[in-house]
Amino acid sequence: MADDNTSAYNCRTANQINAPFLKSPHANGRAIDINPVENPWRDLRCKCWFPSKANAARVEGPGKVLRGGVVWTAFRDEGWIWQNIDVADYMHFDTGYPSNPFDRQPSGS
Repeated sequence: MADDNTSAYNCRTANQINAPFLKSPHANGRAIDINPVENPWRDLRCKCWFPSKANAARVEGPGKVLRGGVVWTAFRDEGWIWQNIDVADYMHFDTGYPSNPFDRQPSGS
């Protein structure tokens, strides 16, 4: 994340509490994270932002994914879902399986 690499496949361990490999959309090729530095996620275990809080505010800026923006629209047009989890994860798009087919603003943002 610190290198700001957009990524799709991420290996998970069987006992990884936040994304076990059998359920992880990344471990199963169903998700992509875009520009992590510009689009951080919030870890509720520590109530901190990764890779940094610097871009947590959802205001326009280079590389940011915003609801209704160009990146959001392109992925939505292909049937992808943006950050369909209970915490803010602004970099995350997934195919919706087994996620719910809706797009909501998570709490804590």
